[in-house]
Amino acid sequence: MRVLFGIILGALLTVGATYVYDSHSALAATKDQAGTHRPLVNWDVVATKWDRLTVRARHEWTHLAG
Repeated sequence: MRVLFGIILGALLTVGATYVYDSHSALAATKDQAGTHRPLVNWDVVATKWDRLTVRARHEWTHLAG
């Protein structure tokens, strides 16, 4: 059980740290007009894919539980 908790915690920390780093880089990129700072992740694409995943998971759950 501790291993599963560690894996989940590690994934959350990784995504959280990447989000914080990208947020900081985005602020630096707006100040630096040369565009040398690019974010690591396109968060709009991540949000779209997450929405699709949750809709599909809900659909499958209602299909299985239905």
